Amino acid sequence: VQLQASGGGLVQAGGSLRLFCRAYGRTFGSYSMFWFRLAPGREREFVSVIKSDGSTDYADSVKGRFATSRDNGKYTVYLQMNNLKPEDTAAYYCAASYGDYPRDDDYWGQGTQVTVSS
Repeated sequence: VQLQASGGGLVQAGGSLRLFCRAYGRTFGSYSMFWFRLAPGREREFVSVIKSDGSTDYADSVKGRFATSRDNGKYTVYLQMNNLKPEDTAAYYCAASYGDYPRDDDYWGQGTQVTVSS
């Protein structure tokens, strides 16, 4: 599976962005799809997951503001980000895994930068 993330940009605090992760591979629907983020000087942080059965989980820092969804017919997973805060500024990465948590040797997309101005 190859993953391509897009949709990042510059937005003011309180604004919204929608990230996209397009997968290229025949077994997309069977993967759990994750979003992570990496900010300068910080460790990589889990953001969200949507499993093959559609169940979701989120980091506490984004609960109630972010929502992930998937369209298996379009081989795409989405991250809708609302009420963005400056601390959400980071490069956002999508990942695909059969496990409960993606390993470094699972499938990762390139990052898409999100910058939230105060």
